[in-house]
Amino acid sequence: MDDSPASPVTIDRQSHPVKPNAWEAREMRDALAARDISTVYRLLRMHGISQRQIAAMTGQSQSEVSEILKGRQVMAYDVLARIADGLGIPRGYMGLAYDETTAVQVAGVAGGQQAEEDESVKRRKFLAHAAQVTMGAAVFGPASEAWTASPARTPAPGRIGMTDVRQVEAATRALRALDYQYGGGFCRDAVVAQLSWGQQMLQASGTDVVKSRLYVALADLHSLAGWTSFDTGLYDAARSHFAHALDLAKQGENHPLVANVLYRMGRVYLHQDAPNDALKLFQLGQIAAQESGSELAVAVLCANEAWAYAMMHNEDQAIKLLNRARDEFARADLANAESWVQFFTETDVYAMVGTVHTVLAQKVDVAHTRYAIPALTRAVESYGDDMARSKTFNLSALATNHLLDGDIDHGAKVGGKALDVAEGLKSARIKDRMEPLRQEAERRRNNPDARGLLERMGSIFAA
Repeated sequence: MDDSPASPVTIDRQSHPVKPNAWEAREMRDALAARDISTVYRLLRMHGISQRQIAAMTGQSQSEVSEILKGRQVMAYDVLARIADGLGIPRGYMGLAYDETTAVQVAGVAGGQQAEEDESVKRRKFLAHAAQVTMGAAVFGPASEAWTASPARTPAPGRIGMTDVRQVEAATRALRALDYQYGGGFCRDAVVAQLSWGQQMLQASGTDVVKSRLYVALADLHSLAGWTSFDTGLYDAARSHFAHALDLAKQGENHPLVANVLYRMGRVYLHQDAPNDALKLFQLGQIAAQESGSELAVAVLCANEAWAYAMMHNEDQAIKLLNRARDEFARADLANAESWVQFFTETDVYAMVGTVHTVLAQKVDVAHTRYAIPALTRAVESYGDDMARSKTFNLSALATNHLLDGDIDHGAKVGGKALDVAEGLKSARIKDRMEPLRQEAERRRNNPDARGLLERMGSIFAA
């Protein structure tokens, strides 16, 4: 995906809850012309559209919709455009018949701020797409064209059987293992190359059972492409692959995979320090996870919701969601879990507990180190060489907690171990995930151990 503003998602009118004639009544047209979104929402409610449906289509929370219904004005161009596109309102009816670039020129927004707003708009558009897939029915067709085109393709069979699909699944498992061990930069090109061949299989003939399983297999492969893109810092490419993964998982009627894709895209937003947007994706994923009946999928979403709440300084909700994640994991049928959620083992539960308490220790109360340190220690001891990236992240968090706790010597030693493992990885996320450790070491740079850790970090990341 290039850096130009993304085109509005094309609405599938046959499956869209709001019919086109809803916008033609005089009162509605007057409200649209005045950009009176409160009245627009009120009139939609009279058409039988629920607050929940409005929230899903516009990428807003139900509380935001409720506030607008109570009279809160909507002034921001990107929000108005998102509402128009999500609800299927002709932009001209709201005086929005120009693109976002033009709007920015009219508003005279500075270049640095524009880049930030562009990313915010992209996040919102993906959220609207995710809501439509999770709560609506739109999958293939015009909506998919809003995301980047498929890469160059190599020949694929004209007719496929279950053996062909199993080959895609086996390739995905092998590539995922490489990603865990060496980082996305090591295998992303191979994942994309596999996709360029696999995508063509969608056009091949085959039985309904084979095609349904193919949708799920390719959704998982797109999800891996999104994850490896994220790990190499290619956020627009990640968003595109995750959008395709959502469509395919929905077409294959696989709710656990829908939940997993939404969890992974939410992690992208956590990494971009946008916990509110991440939380909305996690909550959408929770709907799919609960519909699937997979306690393990629910546990994954709960743990990541806890992370988002911790980043927003909401200690009570973070702890509540962590406890629920533990409970759901304890009930999960691990032996029969699907491949894309099998990564979430007891070790990962400890890792998430430690991660959430680390964030709370930094943002709310340093006393959370007493919970973070034992959980992270348990996780680090359990990770093998096949999970080197996860081990690096947890060693870094553990070192951060020791520095927060005043144990600078030990914190520097653990930080050094994190750097030892990081040197063998091709992951753009490493530097960002180690930033909290760098900051705590910087605050203690008068200490020779902290200063030595800083110097080594600078040398490695500069290289």
